[in-house]
Amino acid sequence: MHGTEAPSAWVQRWAHLVPDGGSVLDVACGHGRHMRWFAQRGHTVTGVDRSPEAIASVAGIGRAQLADIENGPWPFEGERFDAVVVTNYLWRPLLPVIVTSLADGGVLIYETFASGNESVGKPSRPDFLLQTGELLAACEELTVVAYENGFCDRPERFVQRIAAVRKRPSTPGSPPRYPLDATE
Repeated sequence: MHGTEAPSAWVQRWAHLVPDGGSVLDVACGHGRHMRWFAQRGHTVTGVDRSPEAIASVAGIGRAQLADIENGPWPFEGERFDAVVVTNYLWRPLLPVIVTSLADGGVLIYETFASGNESVGKPSRPDFLLQTGELLAACEELTVVAYENGFCDRPERFVQRIAAVRKRPSTPGSPPRYPLDATE
């Protein structure tokens, strides 16, 4: 059943960077696997998708916004979130908007298909495949905590993924610490 799949391992790995109880925006949320997962951990969740069926399936989890974010206005203009999660979705014109949607101290957790995926399956169109370093370039104003670009198996795919944090306004003292995993 849609929405009951396990959350992305990448999302789970970096979710500890999201402040306790923080607001999470799931872009192209589908049937809400990440919304459900974050809501179960006490986060306020918002999902956006263009599919009425997907939005209907997440309506009871948190705020559910039906919107065509590729052809219409960004429905969250002026809002900031403690985390923005994007998986298996790419619309290049939205990359700067997604980054701008992060609150100070907010984390972007992004994972999608990359160049090379055309050799193992779908998506195969360059419009839907990140080029090497493309997420790094999109996140140049953020502090990158982790970045990967390459081949994964089970299922076979090429991915690019990033976990990056918007710095809080500067404060005197030691630099911010972003633990590499929740156990550190």
